[in-house]
Amino acid sequence: MTTDSLTDVPGVRVGHAQVAGAGALSGVTVVLAPSGGAVAAVEVRGGGPGTRETDALDPRNVVERIDAVVLTGGSAYGLDAAAGVMAWLEEQGRGVRVGPEPHQVVPVVPAACVFDLGRGGDWRARPDASVGRAAAEAAGAAGPEVGEGNVGAGTGAVVGGIKGGVGTASIRLASGVTVAALAVVNAVGSPVDPYTGVLYGEYGAGPLRIPDPGVHAAAQERIARSRERMGLPPLNTTLAVVATDAPLSRPQAQKLAGTAHDGLARAIRPVHLMHDGDTVFALATGTHRPDGGAGPGPLGPEELNHVLAAGADVVARAIVRGVRTAETIDGHGSSGGTFPSYRDLYGS
Repeated sequence: MTTDSLTDVPGVRVGHAQVAGAGALSGVTVVLAPSGGAVAAVEVRGGGPGTRETDALDPRNVVERIDAVVLTGGSAYGLDAAAGVMAWLEEQGRGVRVGPEPHQVVPVVPAACVFDLGRGGDWRARPDASVGRAAAEAAGAAGPEVGEGNVGAGTGAVVGGIKGGVGTASIRLASGVTVAALAVVNAVGSPVDPYTGVLYGEYGAGPLRIPDPGVHAAAQERIARSRERMGLPPLNTTLAVVATDAPLSRPQAQKLAGTAHDGLARAIRPVHLMHDGDTVFALATGTHRPDGGAGPGPLGPEELNHVLAAGADVVARAIVRGVRTAETIDGHGSSGGTFPSYRDLYGS
């Protein structure tokens, strides 16, 4: 049974945790690889990224596999969450082995952050190591279901003046390979076509549901007011993890991380701006061989092309789901922000 989520890649699990307390609208999402880790890569295209350990994923460097990716709110402050994930992985004996004893490991935990500071009213309510650890524990205990909307790193997410959130999607190719994505939708650009009210990511993805012109006009007025309240410059970032069970080499995973950015460009306009930190991680578990595959090596060019195309498709669908499952937030009075959801603006 498939869940149309990142966890359709066997062994991959997702955990969320939120910052507690009044005035808090932030959190952490951890993507946990199967035991033994996954080949990983990253592509950063936004002009204002906040990342940790991404250099370790360069195919020229020594790290072969990783065990977890951290997506966090709290801007650069929130990168502290990765320390809590590292501590949990160390206790599990997971990481780069640097000695003969089971505990002698160094977990490599790449992380990226979104800007959501102050959206709940409290500027200092941001993730730390304890929130990261809670998300890692949740991932370790999780089943295949993945929370979407106002959860984890999507708790305080805003995209183009409306509420963003976490979304996920998957596809199984004719070869049997699974490609899936999870996105934290928090962009300067908008997911909504200003002429129609249709989500950009839904063009070409099936029959369109065109909003009533009157509903659309009222929605655009509310979105404009929401953007004004955010002030200038807007500070955001969309993050994604695209995963597959195909046996990719590290350079092939790097290519997947790059082409998956096409999914951001389809679903959000404009994208990759100077005040975005758009970052896509790619994970390959290598547990499935496409029909006709031979040996343990990476995919050939033809089958790789199918995986690359699917990566962009599932990222675009994950962004649509992140917007559609988000719920309106009220940032605890005048000190925080109020951001309407697409569902409240346009209906289901």
